[in-house]
Amino acid sequence: MAQLKKQLGFLDVFAIASGAMISSGLFVLPAIAYAKAGPAVILSYFLATILIVPSALSQAELATAMPRAGGAYFYVERSLGSILGLFGGLANWFSVALKSAFAVVGMAVLIEVVLHEAFGVRMAPWHLKVIGVACCFGFVAINILSVKHTSRFQILLVGILLLLLAFFIIFGAGQTQAVRYKGFLEKGWFAIFATAGLVFVSFGGLTHVASITEEVKNPGKNLPLGMILAWAVVALLYVAVVAVTVGLVNGQELSGSLMPISLAAGKFAGSAGFAVLGIAAVTAFITTANGGIMAASRNPMAMSRDRLLPQILARIHERFGTPHISILLTGIFMAAAIAFLELELLVKTASTLMIILFILVNASVIIMRESKIQSYRPKFRSPLYPYIHIVAIIAYGALILDMGLVPLSITAGFIGLSAAWFWLYVYKRVTRASAVMHIVERVTDRELKSVTLENELRDILLERDDVIEDRFDRLVRECQILDIQGEISAEDIFRKVSVILAEKLQTDEYVLLEKFLHREAEGGTVVQPGFAIPHIVVEGEHKFDVLLIRARDGINFPHAPDPVKIMFILAGSKDERNYHLRALMAIAQTAQEKDFEKRWFAARDTEAIRNLILLSTRKRDNPS
Repeated sequence: MAQLKKQLGFLDVFAIASGAMISSGLFVLPAIAYAKAGPAVILSYFLATILIVPSALSQAELATAMPRAGGAYFYVERSLGSILGLFGGLANWFSVALKSAFAVVGMAVLIEVVLHEAFGVRMAPWHLKVIGVACCFGFVAINILSVKHTSRFQILLVGILLLLLAFFIIFGAGQTQAVRYKGFLEKGWFAIFATAGLVFVSFGGLTHVASITEEVKNPGKNLPLGMILAWAVVALLYVAVVAVTVGLVNGQELSGSLMPISLAAGKFAGSAGFAVLGIAAVTAFITTANGGIMAASRNPMAMSRDRLLPQILARIHERFGTPHISILLTGIFMAAAIAFLELELLVKTASTLMIILFILVNASVIIMRESKIQSYRPKFRSPLYPYIHIVAIIAYGALILDMGLVPLSITAGFIGLSAAWFWLYVYKRVTRASAVMHIVERVTDRELKSVTLENELRDILLERDDVIEDRFDRLVRECQILDIQGEISAEDIFRKVSVILAEKLQTDEYVLLEKFLHREAEGGTVVQPGFAIPHIVVEGEHKFDVLLIRARDGINFPHAPDPVKIMFILAGSKDERNYHLRALMAIAQTAQEKDFEKRWFAARDTEAIRNLILLSTRKRDNPS
């Protein structure tokens, strides 16, 4: 499977996440929201910033555990299964692409408004559509040519946008009038909460950055920090900008404005202020559209990798290193939406799908943690687990009910189409066991045959942490692991071990048994209570092998007061003495890790034991 290059750092994550949030929610929606909640719209925006926190924390946790393209799709598929994963991936793609298309249209409309205000120029509706489609394919070209150039463009635009908004807040705050805030709670708390639900979707862009997590350098650090900083900065900007706008503009005038922030800027800086904030609005829509294409296009690519969609969508351009087919498909879909569809209704549907996706993401954190999969090891853990996630699921459910019948009906049809595609195309191609199946296994006490998820997460973590496997890792990957039930004597266990190693080392099993028994008689190999490392020298050259044993009920050694439950067995020829010592050191470092013993006994089977050793943070030797 072709991997995307890791080219994005902390600043890229911040710019993509923050740029995706600042668009119509700040430059258009405050007027509509004011009409519903009055001056208390400020409080509505504050509550909306709080509502997004559980999903942002959940995405950050899942992204640091599974830094793979597709973001929410990948997490939902691996935790809840292929049917919900397919729905989640298509919903995420549809939602982000449509919102990006809406941003392109918004950009064209704002350009028309600014031209009309400045020069008296009016454009026909079809002119706006042509401009929108042209801009859309311009963003597609930028995204195909280079992820790094796309991100640099995003950083530049977000930097300009933040400076313009800071200018608005600093110079506008001194011109606000207290009388504008009169009757702050006049429309009541219900209106405040309902309006918070209306503006909540404006913050959904924060989680889009998870879709490009595979391309982020040091994702365990850069993703959560970039997302949290983006949330903090944008939340502050939203509340401050709306508060200043309410304090500058008469309520009746504000309610009917298409460009409320530009209107407010005009109150203290004249036509120049109106134009500058108009430029800021256009810049905001560009950042949303540009970042949206980048994030949305990773969903078809990720689903194609998993064989949920045709494999052509997973192709990576040899020269540019970008998923060009997936980006082009996303651009064509956006252009078609701009040219032919009623965007407002579809965007409301996209918002409904996004909220459902947030529910699934919060559920995914709960499922992944409760599955007890050894190789689920996020660098960042969402706090207040599971309470914050359960509250979020309930709150988001309430928001969905308020979306209206038509978006809910379209969403239901979307779910039906996803299910139909699964049975027609996906069913015979995919056999992955999701994390929820691990929970079913624990509850029903039935053995789960597939360990693909656990092994996949292991390999993802090794890549995430830049672990270059050494010889000991390779030995552990190939070695046999015994999971012994019931008490057993040391001699009996050495008989079993000798039979296994004799074949691998091409020697006599009885000679091996004698060596193990002699080694034990010379001096016990129990290095600490419950832990033994029997190691012997065998005849021949270039021979070395490892064997692991877990004995839940213990192995009785003659001279050990406590039964041995953890055993690493080493056998090697004389010419491997130096490596023998290095292997002992690797075992010692692994065994000294925090919670090693707890994880050893919690491992569901021998593959989980193997993964526990492979995921050790011990210092690796140079590859040899």
